[in-house]
Amino acid sequence: MTIRILVNPLAREVIEDEVPDRAPLLFHRRLPGYRESPLVDAPEIAGVMGVGKVWVKDESERLGLPAFKILGASWAIYRTLEERLPGGLGAWETIDELREKLEPLRPLSLVAATDGNHGRAVARVARLLGLGARIYVPEDMVAARREAIAREGAELVVVEGSYDEAVERSAEEAGERGLVVSDMSWPGYERIPAWVIEGYSTMLWEIEDELRRRGERGPDLVVAQVGVGAFAAAVVRHFRGARAPTGSPPRPKLLAVEPAGAACLLQSVAARRIVSVPGPHTSIMAGLNCGRPSLIAWPAVSRGIDVLVAVDDEPAREAMRLMALSGIVSGETGASGLGGLLELLRGGESPGHEEARRVLGVGPDSRVLIFSSEGATDPDGYRKVLSATG
Repeated sequence: MTIRILVNPLAREVIEDEVPDRAPLLFHRRLPGYRESPLVDAPEIAGVMGVGKVWVKDESERLGLPAFKILGASWAIYRTLEERLPGGLGAWETIDELREKLEPLRPLSLVAATDGNHGRAVARVARLLGLGARIYVPEDMVAARREAIAREGAELVVVEGSYDEAVERSAEEAGERGLVVSDMSWPGYERIPAWVIEGYSTMLWEIEDELRRRGERGPDLVVAQVGVGAFAAAVVRHFRGARAPTGSPPRPKLLAVEPAGAACLLQSVAARRIVSVPGPHTSIMAGLNCGRPSLIAWPAVSRGIDVLVAVDDEPAREAMRLMALSGIVSGETGASGLGGLLELLRGGESPGHEEARRVLGVGPDSRVLIFSSEGATDPDGYRKVLSATG
């Protein structure tokens, strides 16, 4: 079993002066089909890990899609379209009213690169708003994820190469009739990825509000899976920002999980600068198969994550089966955070393992928050994993 561990020497208690607000949450509540995703109490998982409590934020259904990505995509698209219209979008109540306000911008296509969930989310928002969509995908994307994007009405462009090559191709589409919506950022392209990060905050506000309703204090440890780092940056901003989350210990520990073959954040933190991990990236954790961290996410994730681990595919498979026993449908990427934490907790007694566990402080009274970031986006693959004995 492959596991790489890095205790972050750059980690800080507070890394953001800016206080995230609830504007994305208020926006998402106006979209058709909005409802809070479940915060599942998972005692079976807690028992396996030997901790006091585990919550799983179950993102297997979000605004009609089987992943959380539409939260970031929709907010970033909305903010960008608002800027493109002279005088902004003004008041609106329904999606039909919003669609009508976009008439001066047509014809316009939304463009994205994806390993699956982000591109489908962009295509869904395009369909809701009456816009075109062109989605670039790496050649090794499984058929089920390609077909799901195509069903949203998007033009699908298959790129010979990895996700990173797909990002490069999509960036060439930027212009008056092409709006590139990426969760990856690079020099000169930072505002839209920053809005994507903001959009993910809806999940975190929902968790905070739900724990307050239950009268429970917040987590001691939060686990975030990492691709380019946009989602992890949202987690860092929420839990390591200047405002301490209501009902939480002041600063929970943060753990990042990546595939062993695409550990771009771990390697970048070790180098103390952004580095690239060349492909091919072949993990079943497809949404995390990214070779380079996002420029806009880097300041938060490089200083806000306490421990980084990279694991091979088997822990993700095991975590998928364990999630299913708790009634949670979690795909390969969705279960990866749990898989990485399990592998770290039960790993060997090397100095790296021991130091990481000491820094995280996980014990029998710990309260752990895990994100199941997607459902069964590859149904055939999901069934094969669950039918295996491990």
